Amino acid sequence: MDFNQQIIDTFRANGGEVNEPMRFGKSLVLVHVPKKDGSIRVAPLASIQDGGAWHVVGSAGGSPKHPAWVFGLRRTEQVDIEVPGDPVKTLQAEVEELTGDERDALWARFKELSSGFAEYEKTAEGRVFPIFRLSA
Repeated sequence: MDFNQQIIDTFRANGGEVNEPMRFGKSLVLVHVPKKDGSIRVAPLASIQDGGAWHVVGSAGGSPKHPAWVFGLRRTEQVDIEVPGDPVKTLQAEVEELTGDERDALWARFKELSSGFAEYEKTAEGRVFPIFRLSA
């Protein structure tokens, strides 16, 4: 089974808590990203919840290229997201890409959430990781 599908299945089966195959706890959301062909990709993404919004980062594990879902979020104004709860809830969220100081402040919070994010900067060849606010 594909790694992302394992994460998605675990998320949905455990009220949004994922501790296997990696320890995410309840910091994930599932984002239903529209693709160019009209289909939907479900992407499990680390998130920071703040004031009724979830923030996700296009880190792609430190790749020099953006993950494909970034382009889908840039093409749309709204997406469905699945958030932790008992049961998991699906919400419609407005999409906003953050810039400047606001983006930088959230990036600092992601690095506090996991030291892995700081490590990604070393392999991304200077790529700035996009951060999106998903407001329900």
